[in-house]
Amino acid sequence: MAVACALTASLALFALPRAGEAAPSARSGAGPGVGRGVQVKAENADTCENPEASLTPSSADGPAVTRIKNRGKLIVGVDQSSYNWGFRTPPTVTRQPDGSVKEVPGELRGFDIDLAKAIAKSILGSEDAVIFRTIPTNQRITALESGKVDLVVRTMTINCKRIQQVAFSTAYFQAGQQVLAPKASTVTGYDSSLSGKRVCTAEGSTAYEALEAKSFGAVFKDVGDGTKDDPDLLTVPNQLDCLARLQMGEVDAVVTDNALAAGQAAQDPAVELKGRPFTTEYYGVAAKLGDDDLVRRVNQVLVEYRQGPWQKAYQKWLAADLPGISGPPAPTYK
Repeated sequence: MAVACALTASLALFALPRAGEAAPSARSGAGPGVGRGVQVKAENADTCENPEASLTPSSADGPAVTRIKNRGKLIVGVDQSSYNWGFRTPPTVTRQPDGSVKEVPGELRGFDIDLAKAIAKSILGSEDAVIFRTIPTNQRITALESGKVDLVVRTMTINCKRIQQVAFSTAYFQAGQQVLAPKASTVTGYDSSLSGKRVCTAEGSTAYEALEAKSFGAVFKDVGDGTKDDPDLLTVPNQLDCLARLQMGEVDAVVTDNALAAGQAAQDPAVELKGRPFTTEYYGVAAKLGDDDLVRRVNQVLVEYRQGPWQKAYQKWLAADLPGISGPPAPTYK
C-alpha cells in the first residue's frame, strides 16, 4: 500500500521554506553547521552548550578495535526505512527452471550505510567486513550498552543528554527539527497552532524531548508509554511509522528531523513541512562509553572521508533533494 512505500528521503542543512517562500541560499566555506564549542565531559553534560567536539583522531589499535579485529566483523546498528540514509531495496524474485520461486532479500543502502562501510574498510580492510543490525530509534543506546552493536550509524543527534550515555564521533551532518502536516492543516509550525493537535514522534528521539520541553498544548504521549500496553500511536518505534499514522488520519502532525521529513513531503503530495526548523542538530557516529580507541579510529576515518568520499556519497544519495551543499560540518576536538 502507499503507506508502506512512503520511505523517507533526506533534506537537511538548510532551513526549509514554508509554502510560497523562497528557499535560503547555500552556505559557503568548509561546510554548514560547524560546531565551535569544546565538548564537555559527561558528568558536566547538564550544563554543556556545544557537545559536538570529540576525541582527537588516531589509527592506533586499542581494546575495542582489537576486539573487532579478532572477530573479523564490525557490527553496526542502522536504519532500514529512512530513504537515502539507511533503507532496504525491494527483494529480487526469480522463477527457477524447476518452476520454484527464489527470493533474494534486498540490500541496505544509503548515506549512513556508505559511512559504515568506510569505517569497516579502515579497521578490517574490506567494506564488506560489516554486519548490519537494524534497530529502532528507541533502541540505539541500548544496543550499544548491551554490546549488540559496536557502533550506531543511524542519523543520531549528538546532544548534552546523550553524551552521558554514549561516546560520539565528530559531527558528519547537520539537521533540524521541523513539523510535518497535511497541506490543508491549520498547523503552521512549531507554535501555538499545535494546541490540541495529536502529534507523532519516534520514541527516544530529540523531537519527543523537544515536545516534552515545550508542547504548545499538543497531545504527544500515549497512555501506557513504555509498557506492554503502549499502543504506539503517538510515540512509535520508528519515525516512518509517524508518516503512516499521518496518512491514515490517526495523528494531525509529525515532529522529526527535517533531514527525514522533507523526503516524506516530497513523496506524498498531501503533506508538507510547516514553519521552519526550530533546532540545529548534528549527526554523529555513536559508540559505547569507554571505547575511546574506537571513537578515535572513527574520527580518523572521518578526517579522510571529508576529503572526498563524503561529497561522493552526498552526490549519490542527497544532492537531488539537497543541492548546493559545499561540505560536511568541520570537526572540533577537545
